[in-house]
Amino acid sequence: MNGSSALMVIALVNGLIHGQVFFLLHDAVGLVQATSNLAAFGVAAVFSFYVSGLYIFRPGESWRSYLLCNGLMGTLSYAVGSMGDVLGSPGWVTVAFYCLLNLAMGYSLFRFKSLRASQQP
Repeated sequence: MNGSSALMVIALVNGLIHGQVFFLLHDAVGLVQATSNLAAFGVAAVFSFYVSGLYIFRPGESWRSYLLCNGLMGTLSYAVGSMGDVLGSPGWVTVAFYCLLNLAMGYSLFRFKSLRASQQP
C-alpha cells in the first residue's frame, strides 16, 4: 500500500473506532459529549499511530511534531464535543463533524509533509 491509500484506509478505520468508542461512552456509560469525544480520539489516535508506524512513517519521524499534532487534535476533539453539549446536538452530529474535520486536517498535514519532503535535496 502506498502512502495515500494507506492513509485513507487508516483514516476510515480511525473514524469507525472513534465512533464506536464515542457512542459506548456517551450512550452506554452516560458521559457528556466533550469527554466522550476526547476519550474516543485518544483510543483512535493510538490505533492510528501504531498502524501508521507500520505503513506510513519513515525512520527518524519527529516525536515532538507528532505530540504537538495530537495535542492540537485532542484539544479540538474536546472543543467539538463541548460545542455539541452546549448546542444539545445529537451525538452522531458531533462524531460526523469531528471525523470530517480530523480527516481533512490529517490529509492536509500528510500532503504538507509529503510536499516538503519531496522539495528537500
